[in-house]
Amino acid sequence: MADATFRFHAELNDFLPRERRGKVFGHAFERRAAIKDVIESLGVPHTEVDVILIDGASVGFEAILRDGDRVEVYPWSLAAPVESPRHLRPRPPAEPRFVLDAHLGRLARYLRLLGFDCRYRNDVTDGVLAACADEEQRILLTRDRPLLKRKRISLAHFVRADDPWRQVEEVCNTFDLHGAFAPFTRCTRCNGRLEPVDKAAVLERLEPLTRRYVERFLQCDSCGQVYWHGSHVARMQALVERLRQGRSSSTA
Repeated sequence: MADATFRFHAELNDFLPRERRGKVFGHAFERRAAIKDVIESLGVPHTEVDVILIDGASVGFEAILRDGDRVEVYPWSLAAPVESPRHLRPRPPAEPRFVLDAHLGRLARYLRLLGFDCRYRNDVTDGVLAACADEEQRILLTRDRPLLKRKRISLAHFVRADDPWRQVEEVCNTFDLHGAFAPFTRCTRCNGRLEPVDKAAVLERLEPLTRRYVERFLQCDSCGQVYWHGSHVARMQALVERLRQGRSSSTA
């Protein structure tokens, strides 16, 4: 056995026992252990890690931990105090797309309402989620810590908040989505795109009052769901403004 000391910074402490948060602590490990494996054995998924310093040098996940090493681990939200650090977490694409686990249905609905491409099913397996994130280059959003440790997942976020509205605030802040909002362009049911449709084409599907008072309609190009502007539009616009104001106050 060998020993090393560790310190995790900022939100990485969310994954540690309380007695280790924000502190330097010792850890015994098997000799010839890769730093990635040791970090994950301590509870921190590799997808949350951006920079690793061993004795002040920036290293990759493949680095071998040695007896007596001093390790500091940084998330992407906090700059590591070293020149030209080796960044391990990929930067999100300019137009991010998401895949969400089965526990985040309300969050998926919110993000679709805001116009973001989100794959979601409530019966999906971890293997399918990992494959989707990898093959389609989607950001995985999950509350399942073991899922984040799968090797083929490189870009992901562990959702901390329990409340769905807090979750959407968290994701928008984490990935700086505020400038990319496009409300009412995605179907909340299936993620298809919404396109204008003539009233005559959907007339038989409308309730009497809707037929009488509404003239403009949208239809999902995938599942055919019909949408129209009603009182929910004002509510959605208020939610968008609330998100933007929250972002402004957090950066002031």
